[in-house]
Amino acid sequence: MKQLINTGGQIRQQLLAGLTYTYNDTLNWQPETGIVTKKLINEQKVVLISGGGCGHEPAHVGYIGENMLDCAVMGPIFEPPSSSEILQAIEQTYNGYGTLLIIKNFEKDVKCFLEAERLAKEKGLHISHVIVDDDCSIESGTFEKRRRGVAGTVFVHKILGAAAAEGKTLDELRLLGETVIPLIKTLGVAFSPASPIGLIPQQYELAEDEMYFGIGIHGEPGYRIEKMQSSERIAIELVNKLKQQYAKDELKQAAVLVNGLGGTPSLELAVFMNDVQQLLDIEDITVAYKKMGNFLTAYNTHGLSLTLLNMKDQRWLNYLKTPTDAFGWN
Repeated sequence: MKQLINTGGQIRQQLLAGLTYTYNDTLNWQPETGIVTKKLINEQKVVLISGGGCGHEPAHVGYIGENMLDCAVMGPIFEPPSSSEILQAIEQTYNGYGTLLIIKNFEKDVKCFLEAERLAKEKGLHISHVIVDDDCSIESGTFEKRRRGVAGTVFVHKILGAAAAEGKTLDELRLLGETVIPLIKTLGVAFSPASPIGLIPQQYELAEDEMYFGIGIHGEPGYRIEKMQSSERIAIELVNKLKQQYAKDELKQAAVLVNGLGGTPSLELAVFMNDVQQLLDIEDITVAYKKMGNFLTAYNTHGLSLTLLNMKDQRWLNYLKTPTDAFGWN
């Protein structure tokens, strides 16, 4: 595959330099680190920090802004930032109101962010975390749920970001996150694997007429390879699988996120969204909120994911609709 990158270059540094140059009216970057912050951080509210590896653009730098994140700490391609950089970000953005870490449920991410939290607490800082585990994929052959943090993380950024701007305390934000996260369910499908980049190899092969259900956002294999199907058939599979994650008749009103994985044209995402909408109508599930586009990608993967959020509280809808200048959301 042809790639528009510089051989021997520092991809993370060049990526962050390009993004923050483009959006320098809202973002600050600390060169030689993966730390990007809001240009002006509100000193009168809880600070929200998230992050992870590069290769998921616009995540997570794209969610820094009013009513969303205050800071994102980015690691190398598909690798989390170091605990020392996360701690540095915590200390530099700390304002006395507390800091909430929003962590995707991958072993390395959890380890690095929780180590930074431990070190911050030793310094006397008021800090807590939530862990997003919306992925409903299963391990091939074991049927164990993987529970990785994937595209549903973006809903968490938005809901907690707007709630923080409203003035909720650190404990209130943590409780809100722990209430919302179990109601978010995501499942993905790939039509081609993530392209190798940097030190990251391609992890599986697909024939031209094959697709893979349950793939991960770092190019991880899924749980079932099948012959390529129509958008409608794929929508039926994903909607039915996600519905099964809720108790019978529990899902009455939903927020829907159709997320491209980096290599899928908007035309295909829109066709898929239309199929999802028709299926939810048949099931008498009201769609209170919907978004479509590239939100948390897997570097150039031709594929998509579908996220449903069971909207049990009207305030969550208000938080989702609260305006933001975060470039990845708009």
